[in-house]
Amino acid sequence: MTSKKLDKCMKLVEEDKAVTSPAAKVPYYPLVVKSASGSIVEDVDGNSYIDLLSSAGAINTGHCHPKVVNAIKNQSEKLILYTHAYMYHEPIIELTKELIKISPGDFRKRVFYGLCGSDANDGAIKLARTATGRPKVISFMRAYHGSTYGALSLSAVSLPMRRHLGPLLPDIHQVPYPDTYRTPLPGMTEDEVADFTIKQIENAFESYIPPDEVGAFIIEPIQGDAGLVIPPVKFMKDLKKLCEKHGILFFSEEVQQGFGRTGKWFGIENFDVVPDGIIMGKAMASGLPLSGMVARAELMESWEAPAHLFTAAGNPVCSAASLATINVLRDENILSHVTETGNYAMERFRKMQEKYDIIGDVRGIGLSVAVDLVTDRETKERHREAAAKICYRCWEKGLLLSFFSGSVLRFQPPLVITREQVEEAIGKIDESIEEFYRGDIPDSVLETVKGW
Repeated sequence: MTSKKLDKCMKLVEEDKAVTSPAAKVPYYPLVVKSASGSIVEDVDGNSYIDLLSSAGAINTGHCHPKVVNAIKNQSEKLILYTHAYMYHEPIIELTKELIKISPGDFRKRVFYGLCGSDANDGAIKLARTATGRPKVISFMRAYHGSTYGALSLSAVSLPMRRHLGPLLPDIHQVPYPDTYRTPLPGMTEDEVADFTIKQIENAFESYIPPDEVGAFIIEPIQGDAGLVIPPVKFMKDLKKLCEKHGILFFSEEVQQGFGRTGKWFGIENFDVVPDGIIMGKAMASGLPLSGMVARAELMESWEAPAHLFTAAGNPVCSAASLATINVLRDENILSHVTETGNYAMERFRKMQEKYDIIGDVRGIGLSVAVDLVTDRETKERHREAAAKICYRCWEKGLLLSFFSGSVLRFQPPLVITREQVEEAIGKIDESIEEFYRGDIPDSVLETVKGW
């Protein structure tokens, strides 16, 4: 049990419950954040935590990075907003040039901006339909793309997201995503999973989705909220070839995996595939609301205003924060640190897997690491109770750890996390799993932990 003082936290949690919409909350533990720096978060009662969640993957440069804070301060003293929809400002021009530079593809590009990953996904749907004249867009089963109607229509990971909210956008179709852990048939190799999944898509093209009516595939390079499912490289390459064969656009949805999370600027770069467009959000401005998409210029030139614009999109303060974010990731050599630290974390978790049979799989790229908990390694049945109890106990020990897909511990700390912080965090996760085995974590915590 926690010995932390939580008087203020508990009081504020109850106040929040009384006034905010339950549809906007997926609770894990009664944490009320007061301040944060780097990879450390402090609550209103003065308790400190190592952050392994990065505010749902939105704080890649760490909390309140001095260079980002200074960029925000300096810009906010000069200009907070004059809508880019009507006028122009220098920060967005400088940011756009940088985004074009760091995104993959040796071709002419343009950019649009929004406020969150959801509206960037909406824009991608519009862009695909406008640029190709084709109405259909394909995403993937167990994908999560956001909560606006367009992003929700692309998503297929949660019934509560869809129940009673229809009708959703028409002509959005989902096909299987390759899972090399929970394979379609027992004992399949990665290449067999890739081939099987491509065959399912080809069957769909032959049976009920005319490929000449499909404008784009929108795919996460790692399927995030499904539990950090990593597709085979072969699948990504074969899907791109299939798109080229049928004149279909290939958009990589990088809201969770972009901006250094995988040790590359964008997750798709791990698969040696160049997309026609990159959808961005979350970590783009180190916590400020900003999203966007970089795509082939000829696609962007196929539509006209006001097809996709927002009054505050790409405002000067968010643009300055995003530019500072890019500079921090580049100047502080963060990408190589991510690869080294992520490899170390996965090595530690795999050693832990040898001790605990509830760890069915450890997978990841960079600092997107999943620890998949199961009731049985043969059946691979998800162990939701274990995930919930272990996350709660970790919080009691001073870690902010969450789970998604019912059973997958989500290790996505700020990219600036130190080796010492990783050592301490993984040690406490180990202790928490051991305490779960001993039955030391009470069932009562399940009343608090709902999870994703």
